Amino acid sequence: MDVAVILLTLVGLMYFAYRGVSVLILAPILAMAAALLTSDFPFLYALSNVFMPAAANYIKLYFPIFIAGAIFGKLMGASGAARALSRFIIQHLGTKHAILSVVLATALLTYGGVSLFVVVFAMYPIGAATFRAAGIPKRLLPAAITLGAFTFTMTALPGTPQYLNTMPTIPFGTTIYAAPALGLLAGTMMLVLGVLWIKYRAQKAIAAGENYGDHDESDKDLDDSTATPSVLMALVPILMVFVINFVLTNIYFKSPAVIAEYETLDTRINGTWPVIIALAVAIIFMLVSYRRYLFDTNKHVFDGSVGSLLPIFNTASEVGYGAVITALSAFVIIKAGIAAIDIPDLFKVALTSTSLAGIIGSSSGGTGMVLALLGNDFLSTGINPEVLHRVVLLAAGGLDTLPHCGAVITLLAVCRLTHRQSYGDIAVVTMAIPLMAAFTVIVVHLSTGLV
Repeated sequence: MDVAVILLTLVGLMYFAYRGVSVLILAPILAMAAALLTSDFPFLYALSNVFMPAAANYIKLYFPIFIAGAIFGKLMGASGAARALSRFIIQHLGTKHAILSVVLATALLTYGGVSLFVVVFAMYPIGAATFRAAGIPKRLLPAAITLGAFTFTMTALPGTPQYLNTMPTIPFGTTIYAAPALGLLAGTMMLVLGVLWIKYRAQKAIAAGENYGDHDESDKDLDDSTATPSVLMALVPILMVFVINFVLTNIYFKSPAVIAEYETLDTRINGTWPVIIALAVAIIFMLVSYRRYLFDTNKHVFDGSVGSLLPIFNTASEVGYGAVITALSAFVIIKAGIAAIDIPDLFKVALTSTSLAGIIGSSSGGTGMVLALLGNDFLSTGINPEVLHRVVLLAAGGLDTLPHCGAVITLLAVCRLTHRQSYGDIAVVTMAIPLMAAFTVIVVHLSTGLV
């Protein structure tokens, strides 16, 4: 009966999130409901002594990376630097390669540190203009943007500064370059298969007589005439993030003297530190160099800071819910059930990660719950922590984009399209192909030991 209660609250989390109820409210209510119905401990104890400490600890660990990433993305977007880079790529690849242009432009921005939510607003005007010039149905544009933003640059490519890639670094003791060969393999699969799918769908639609379509775009959404930094100037902050991140991760923080200094303080080097420092330096550069494009720098920094609050509090709330579920006696039965499945442990890791991400509709929320619920159990299996890092993320980037996913809803709203028009192709490039890549990575690792 108690297991049914846990499953009921999980289904409730997915259903009400899909209906638009805020996770900030939903997660603590369902956590208290689970405690009340199982009678393991008082529901107010669940809120104050289990939920809140877990949520607060998540914010303590990851708030710096969230706020740095949000401000960086805001400045890249508000200055026009993101628009300049994406426009350059699209202009040089031409309308003949319109789909690849949009995917690569989006990927450059997200791999360069622009947040997933910000890149949607930066890419839509340019992507729409490109698809319209190439005569490609607009309904395929969301799939192209999500392929560049929500797949290989979010979970696969080693070194990506997206905050999701920093989350396993603390519990697993890894870096954002974890399992580079496996990450590159998965990333290549996602990019190639995703582009081929969208191109196939475009060719089929065009052959049937479909074109861009008649869409109301009479407002300023597609206005691309405002001044922007030069392409080289726009590229500098991204290069700074790449270089500083790499040097700190692979040289400075691997220095025996630096490691020893932190060991004397009874702590270890935090995998998020290089990303935070790199983003901070790039932010300072933009504040100084992009002043003529930013106009009101204080406002943009403030907006970026505030913009980081909802994502981190949403994820922290989901982690708090997971902590309550973990504390229930019935969860031991669920863990035993997962352990009893006769498949390699690495497949169990992926199954758990993608299931929780799908229920919550968030890769970061699913990853947060997995790390909080089962992180230590996964480590105890003896699997290479770098492989765990990469597989957890690849799997979390699978079912996270079910229809109730907030990022998908936001993207469709920005593009002024509906689930009926565009979701099928989004599902293929952000769920089917990433899960195929995750499965392939696991098989390759188990067969060859490749990391």
